[in-house]
Amino acid sequence: MKLVGIAGTVEDKSYNKILLQFIANNFSNLADIEILSIDDIPMFDQDNDQTESGAIQYLNRKISGADGVIIATPEHNHTITAALKSVIEWLSFKVHPFSNKPVMIVGASYYEQGSSRAQLNLRQILEAPGVNAIVFPGNEFLLANVKEAFDDNGRLKDEKTTAFLQTTLQKFLRFVKVINTMNQATGGHDDAAGSEDLNSKGKISTTIEGVDMAADDWVEKAAEKVNAVEGNTYVKLDRGILTVDQLNYFLNSMPIELTYADSNNQFIYYNKMTSTKKMLAPRRPGQVGDPLSLVHPKRAIQGVKSVIHALRTGKTDMVKMPVPGNGPDKYIMHFYKAMHDEKGEYVGINEFVLDIMPIIKWYLNKTGQKLAADPNAKVDANTGASSKDDEAADNSATDADTSASTHDEPEASTGDTDATTGASES
Repeated sequence: MKLVGIAGTVEDKSYNKILLQFIANNFSNLADIEILSIDDIPMFDQDNDQTESGAIQYLNRKISGADGVIIATPEHNHTITAALKSVIEWLSFKVHPFSNKPVMIVGASYYEQGSSRAQLNLRQILEAPGVNAIVFPGNEFLLANVKEAFDDNGRLKDEKTTAFLQTTLQKFLRFVKVINTMNQATGGHDDAAGSEDLNSKGKISTTIEGVDMAADDWVEKAAEKVNAVEGNTYVKLDRGILTVDQLNYFLNSMPIELTYADSNNQFIYYNKMTSTKKMLAPRRPGQVGDPLSLVHPKRAIQGVKSVIHALRTGKTDMVKMPVPGNGPDKYIMHFYKAMHDEKGEYVGINEFVLDIMPIIKWYLNKTGQKLAADPNAKVDANTGASSKDDEAADNSATDADTSASTHDEPEASTGDTDATTGASES
């Protein structure tokens, strides 16, 4: 994997430059990290457009060609440096290399807060319209008391801090695979995907008007509005007649989790509501009826639009991805399948989620066979997926950010490095 690193300072001596160099050197077995200088980037001035200058185009090419970016930010007066802000301004003015690019933020500072406020400021900037980076959530690396943190060779002294940094980097690499797999599966960055309205402002033949989509009791209010049938009322289906109760029994007994998002990008159904087991893709009853913009974290919006647009336009009929953390006892898959009516018109997405490992184990047990590694296959060490898989989406993991009803619960930071600072430091 190819990453680029940027230290957000032009100072000759910078602990953030040392931190970034340590990451590149110490974890070269995990990723190829090239450190880029911003020393020659001028202050942003819209009236003196220098987008085509060699220094700015160099950064544009390097970031565009990288799988992901690591930015090490100092903290000056609770914010990032003016130098780093100018870099991002230039790279979101007429060129946009950060668009849909996975970015990890780290930082070092003199005292106890480890650049936390600068990191928050940088995260907000990177997620702004025009920049549209996809910032790695949670897992913050905040290096405090930096004057004592490194030895004379520029290596972190504390083994626990180094181990935590390695874990964070490994999680980021999985995150990078998620985002880039999703971009690849949907045909790459497509400006037309931006037209997808995740606020469900449109109207389709099945839209229930006069009910607040964001209401937690949307199901009850919408049912009352249209006099929806329930209980033992029969419903004629394509090939069967069931009562509403029977439909619920049938759908809730499925060994997979089902979600329906309609063609207006409104989340209108999921099964397993009465299940006592923990869901593979967490959903809450109050989310049903919400526009998709309300059931996804902001960092995932562009990816969600790309997936939906690819399915809506027929660029692909299905996107499928395993989730991170799969191992010998589980292999959870997310599938996004385009649905069509009898005329072939797009009517929404059937997202289904299941753990395929019990099926695999049952098959091996019944046939007496064993799984064996293919010595000729290039295997993704993070997910176990082979590069021989048919579809690009199979080659990586996903944190389910594109799930039609994912509840955003960023993983909490842990370790000895999550203190932050208010001191200015370069």
